[in-house]
Parts: sequence; structure tokens; C-alpha cells
Amino acid sequence: MDQKYWYLKNCDLFSRLTSSQIAHLESRSVAKRYERGGVVYLPSDQNDSVALLASGRVRLYHLTGEGKQAVLAIMDPGEMFGELALMEDGARDEFAEAMEKSTVILIPREEIQALMAEYPDVAMGVTRLMGFRRQRVERRLKSLLFRSNRERLVHLLLELSEKYGQETEEGVRIGIKLSHQELANIIGSTRETVTVLLGELQTEGSLVIKRRQLIIRQLRRLADSIGAATPVLPLSSPSFMPGRPIGSML
Repeated sequence: MDQKYWYLKNCDLFSRLTSSQIAHLESRSVAKRYERGGVVYLPSDQNDSVALLASGRVRLYHLTGEGKQAVLAIMDPGEMFGELALMEDGARDEFAEAMEKSTVILIPREEIQALMAEYPDVAMGVTRLMGFRRQRVERRLKSLLFRSNRERLVHLLLELSEKYGQETEEGVRIGIKLSHQELANIIGSTRETVTVLLGELQTEGSLVIKRRQLIIRQLRRLADSIGAATPVLPLSSPSFMPGRPIGSML
């Protein structure tokens, strides 16, 4: 059996489909593998499929007028992206790039549209996904407009701990390695500014930095410093499993 079947069957959106329906979806889908830095799609590409990340990690981003990346989201295994293909024709409106070696399953738009028409659960799942995406964009916009660089960075660290945090003796280790430039791309700042702010947090004792690994020493105090709620850590490391939210994101 093609491994695509397993990935599709264990995607929350398709969990109620029968084996024959999954097999049909598998026969119409294409699995592609990308090395780190590989481009899954460009804004000029045809908007004709939805992507399911089977393994690895993918970032979605726009380019600013100055040519800088503005990261919209980081996708983990089991998550879908490129869902605007279901609602409009034309070209993509964002970049999708592999952050590490990744496998992506491309599902034709018409196949998802047919399932949406037949199954209310699938239609509701897609609607929820698009709603989450809109909330994400609105949250990012508010952050860029009304928060300082330090506040944006601390909010990002809290979000990362909620999604990737792992309790250790030293503190909450964030289980994803991001460079200073990648952090800057997410919060709309510069690498130099992020480097300075991380140094300040480390000097204050709020953060430990070890070879691109971030460890938050006092999570509650860090959250209190910007008036945010203390994040709830995940029960386990992110993985591809039934029931995983299809729309989770930074």
C-alpha cells in the first residue's frame, strides 16, 4: 500500500472517509519530496491543489517591498495549507518553502471540493481551517502595529512554547530550532534587533541559548512581563496523528 494512504487516512479532515474513498483520493494525489530550501510553490503558480504536509516542516511567507521575508506560518506534519485553492482560481498568493527535508502530498482542488459537497464534516473542517488562517493574519497585523520589538519577540517565544515546548530541568525547551534571522522574519524585525533582544533576555535570566536552542527559564514571569497568559505546554512533541488540528499554526 502506498504510504500516501496512511498519511491521508490519518489526516483529521479525512478521518471519517471509507477505505475506498481514501484509496480514490490517494490515486488522484501526488507526493513530492523537497530538500531544505526547496520551493513547494510560488505566488505565480497555479492555484489548483491543496497541500498536506506528510513529514518535515514548511514555512509560508510573503516578500515585502524591500525583498524581506514576512513569515505567515510554520506548518508541521499533518497540517494542510494552500487551502485558498478551494475558493478561487488564479495564482497562489504566498511562498511555501521547505525548512528541512519534507514530503508534501498535493491533492487536486476538485477532489476536495467534491468531498465538501458530499460530507458536511469535511466542509466544516475546511471552513474552520480558513477561519484559523484569518485569525492568524489579524493577530500578526495587530502585533506589528501595536507592539514593540521586544513584546513581539516575547509573544513569539510564548507561542513557540505552547506549540513546541518541552519541560526540562533547565526550563521549557522550545523543540524547534530557528535562526535569529528566521525569528526576525516572523516578528517583522531585523536579525540585529533580535540578537540584541535575545541577549537581554538571557542576561535577565529569562532565557538560555544553546546552539540555536532556546530554553525559557521562567515561563510565567516572561508571560507576566507583557501581560500575557502563561502558555499551556503540549502533552507530547508534535507528530502526525489522528485528531491533530489541521489548522494549528504560529
